[in-house]
Amino acid sequence: MYTIGQVSAIFGLPVSTLRYYDKEGFFPNLKRKGNIRYFSDNELEALRIIECLKKSGLEIKNIKQFFIWVSEGSSSYEKRKELFESRKSAVETEIQELQKTLSLLKFKCWYYETAMKDGNEDAINAMLPDKLPENIQKLYNKGHE
Repeated sequence: MYTIGQVSAIFGLPVSTLRYYDKEGFFPNLKRKGNIRYFSDNELEALRIIECLKKSGLEIKNIKQFFIWVSEGSSSYEKRKELFESRKSAVETEIQELQKTLSLLKFKCWYYETAMKDGNEDAINAMLPDKLPENIQKLYNKGHE
């Protein structure tokens, strides 16, 4: 069992956020002794799911719906799986876009490093768009997809 302060430290979340999640009903089996909340491994797993879904772009109201489905038991397996499939797809798309962005950033770092070394952009511009060094060409191509 963990206190709210310990859980806050483990997850790097403010205590106020944990209290908010509790108020929203995300921890229906949370133990209390007096005014002190005690989190079990079940609540920690719920927090992992909440944080995962938040990072995937899901809003709290939709996360709340997920937990309602959990409380419904096996009859909601299909809905829950669809939710995770949807979030997985969204995250994969975001990763692809970030890879493209990262490639362009890396290319531009090389571009300006080379321009500073040469004192101008003439040699680089002569290589554009398809005569760059192989590793740089891959970055350029990816960044310009």
